[in-house]
Amino acid sequence: MEKTIYAMFENAVAKYTNKTAIIENDRTLTFGQLSELVDLIAGSFPEKITSIGIVMSHCAEMIAAILAVLKCGARYIPAEPNFPTGRIQYMMKEANVDFILTEKAFDHKLKGFDTNIFDCSICGLETPTVKTVNTAKENSPAYVLYTSGTTGKPKGVCVTNGNVCHYVEAFTNEFCPTEKDIMLQYSVCSFDIFVEEVFTSLLNGVALAIPSDEDKQGIRSLMAFVEKHKITMLSGFPYLLAEMNHLPEIPSCLRLLISGGDVLRSAYISNLLGKAEIYNTYGPSETTVCASYFRCTADSVLSDGTYPIGTAVKNTRIKILDKYGKELPHGETGEICIYGNGVSLGYIGDHAEENKAFATTDSGERYYRSGDLGYILPDGNIAFLHRKDNQIMILGKRVEVAEVEARLYQCNGVEQAVVRAFIDEDGLSFMTAYIVPSDNNVKVSQIRKELAEHLTAFMIPEFMIKMPSIPLNSNGKPDTAKLPVVMKAGAL
Repeated sequence: MEKTIYAMFENAVAKYTNKTAIIENDRTLTFGQLSELVDLIAGSFPEKITSIGIVMSHCAEMIAAILAVLKCGARYIPAEPNFPTGRIQYMMKEANVDFILTEKAFDHKLKGFDTNIFDCSICGLETPTVKTVNTAKENSPAYVLYTSGTTGKPKGVCVTNGNVCHYVEAFTNEFCPTEKDIMLQYSVCSFDIFVEEVFTSLLNGVALAIPSDEDKQGIRSLMAFVEKHKITMLSGFPYLLAEMNHLPEIPSCLRLLISGGDVLRSAYISNLLGKAEIYNTYGPSETTVCASYFRCTADSVLSDGTYPIGTAVKNTRIKILDKYGKELPHGETGEICIYGNGVSLGYIGDHAEENKAFATTDSGERYYRSGDLGYILPDGNIAFLHRKDNQIMILGKRVEVAEVEARLYQCNGVEQAVVRAFIDEDGLSFMTAYIVPSDNNVKVSQIRKELAEHLTAFMIPEFMIKMPSIPLNSNGKPDTAKLPVVMKAGAL
């Protein structure tokens, strides 16, 4: 049998038919009911689909829609309904979606598409007359996640069924989920954490608890949701753990806290240690969720106040290479390169230059050059340092500064623009835009409005400085040392 996401889900359905699969505040679905909903949605698809857009609110129907796409052997392209319209348009057009699964409330975001829009919000639990046959293959693309791109356009990473099944096995090997566990579904659909939440839970017979928007309004309401539904596992950006760290107590039902997507600092979890197992994880989207795990303890903090990113997950290898591709000994700084079953198909569309990050050894094995710098500690764990290019993390989300700069150049009233990243007092990245206006009457509010049509909120520079000209160095490039620096206090 092919090792696919849906085949693993079918096994879970057969084993846990009457066990709860989806938990919402006002309803629950068993694995059997979720499977019926999947068939109902899949039965509405035309034949021979390849790429399906998903623009839906987080609910059981959204999860069923994703599984329906995968069952039909197609790939899904997720976008949050609150994404800028221009960004959704670009993603769906580049991915050449056959149609978009959505809800009536979001129709206005999708006007102009030559696609069929399916409204899944009205789906009931009717038994389909004919069940769709699982046509997925191990090497079939499962999804495309879009990350920030250096060309000024986002780039879509294509991940296979086999890649995801590999990660589910790696997660299971490390965290040993059981049918008694419940996973929180907190992340937006466009990030790896969502993949971790959904598939490592459901494919293991673990229930997935989906909070409402009201539940996610603040850390106290979120923790109340966790307590109410006895959630045991939570995965999120380190800033979520930092918020939890300020609480006098966290729900005692939580046994596992997973941090990923950005640097985990000791100050973020100082009060959480001992209350649950806490893991720091690392891995680009290009290598399917996480490539390494590290269990945090009070005495494992590095001298810079951060935690190591650990060692490679099951069926993955990590090497530190120099610029010539030679493996470096322990202690020497180089590029973090990832080998194994998580290495994805690469970027779709016209990203030939960026796809060079996917390299091949003399023996024919593919690996991914992450662009991250790190070194191996004496105990074999890996220490992450920083990016070697101008890609940064803002609120746990990857941003190519070049993409922001390229988009800024397209704004009305902007003659020249430079965007640079800086670090605040908490060690977190933020961006400052330096603008030479072509019109002295240009307004910051108008520039922000234009940027918001194509960039998500965290990609819009926090500060904008009007400049008479951009200072250049002897090579004719912007001289960063001569640009004024905005000092920013920390928020944590």
